[in-house]
Amino acid sequence: MLEFIVIGCVFLAIVTGAWAVLDLLVFKRTAAEERLDKFNGNKKAASGFDAENFTEMIKNASPTLSKPLQPKTEKEANALKQRLQFAGFRGEDATKVYLGIKGIFLAIGLVLGGATLLLTAGLNVGGFLRLFMVGGTFFFMPDIALWFLGKRRKEAVFLGLPDALDLLVVCVEAGLGLDQAMRKVADELKEVSPIIAHEFGVCNMEVQMGQTREHVFNDLGARNGVDDLKTLASVIIQTDKFGSSVSKALRVMSDSMRTTRRQIAEEKAAKTAVKLIFPLVLFIFPGIFVVLVGPAAITMINEMLPAMQNR
Repeated sequence: MLEFIVIGCVFLAIVTGAWAVLDLLVFKRTAAEERLDKFNGNKKAASGFDAENFTEMIKNASPTLSKPLQPKTEKEANALKQRLQFAGFRGEDATKVYLGIKGIFLAIGLVLGGATLLLTAGLNVGGFLRLFMVGGTFFFMPDIALWFLGKRRKEAVFLGLPDALDLLVVCVEAGLGLDQAMRKVADELKEVSPIIAHEFGVCNMEVQMGQTREHVFNDLGARNGVDDLKTLASVIIQTDKFGSSVSKALRVMSDSMRTTRRQIAEEKAAKTAVKLIFPLVLFIFPGIFVVLVGPAAITMINEMLPAMQNR
């Protein structure tokens, strides 16, 4: 009985400490912010947690939460920034917010791991191992989510780029310049392919700000990590240097991308038969076996066992 009381007290202390830290770092508001909220009549924001302000709270707490997790070298910092760019997070505070979220997940994992440690294994080596496993799992959850978001974004660009190129070819052949054509494509694809529309809009904005077209399109391929966008950048840069037809080059590239997509679809269709083997063997064949052989087996048991016993 005394052991359970001690375990409960330690668990409550861990939960209380974690909540106090999160309240201090995330939910605490300065006196000036509270006065401004009261002055503006925003009682909901001044009273405590609000889902609409959660992102802003994370941003405010990110410098403190992300400080222990900052990359040690410039190479690691650039790699993390590139991963965030591939997933579509390009704000100035993206790295700090991401590392702050990892810190919050680590704290949640340690609290849950502490609960598992105290309620199941107790204070021993196995319990501490579970604590580190749960904490490590929660710590790497943002990495998995970032990888998934980056992969989904690349797939969206890969699937939507041929249609964007076809529309770009139509606009160029209609007499528009490349910049005007990209602006038109960005406007038309806002609903169908918002990612490509956003990227083309960024390119137009950079060109308007005085960047060279070569730099703009190289940056387009580098910040997305999609090979097709890098190829598009190379094609446009080469046609701009040598004065060849942009529409023909884009049409050839669009046909090539459609051929690639068709080949990928055919490859996936060819792999379907092999992938169906495992569910067939594990789930369908046992059911068919039971349905077909079950009645015969029952009949044999009912008829042969009594005859064998009589002998």
